[in-house]
Amino acid sequence: MEEGGLVHHVDGRVCVRLLPGEHMPPGCTMGRRRAGGDSVLLWSMFYWETLGPAVHVDVNVTRSTYLSIVADHVHPFMETLFPDGCGLFQQDNAPCHKAEMLQEWFDDHNNQFEELTPPPNSPDLNPVQRLWDVLDKQMPSMEAPPHNLQDLKDLLLTSWCQIPQHTFSDLVESMPRWVRAVWAAKEGRPNIRQCV
Repeated sequence: MEEGGLVHHVDGRVCVRLLPGEHMPPGCTMGRRRAGGDSVLLWSMFYWETLGPAVHVDVNVTRSTYLSIVADHVHPFMETLFPDGCGLFQQDNAPCHKAEMLQEWFDDHNNQFEELTPPPNSPDLNPVQRLWDVLDKQMPSMEAPPHNLQDLKDLLLTSWCQIPQHTFSDLVESMPRWVRAVWAAKEGRPNIRQCV
């Protein structure tokens, strides 16, 4: 799921983009897995050579919640990987990511790492979306399905840590192809799926 108002297919699944103010339809998920009737929201990040933190978010993601995630998890991860301040942090255009208080925080920390800001209404070029697909495919193959939310949270964290390094490094290395495909599609050439 993403914001925006568009239905499209990603790796055989139907995704729906919501317009601002719209709510997620029942049965739709975004980085969420279900145990019974409940769901878990998992936020995560990664770098070419390593997985970053995966964080369970037990409340709705507001600008304050997201600021806490950025300050508590993104900042230390980026500081560890890029002590010289040359790192780039990519995120999408979710409203909570674009809040003024977040932009002020990023401005205050731009000497430690830089936020890579996608243009408005851009195609989703964030490779973490493809890692959600990998995680999603791993889940049905687990021997014992989760029976409650805590089991699901534990299983998601275990599955996240088991994603092979070549999987996320390949995603990073595929970014130039995705960007070229977007430019080609914008110029009336073949679409993304035909270019990658």
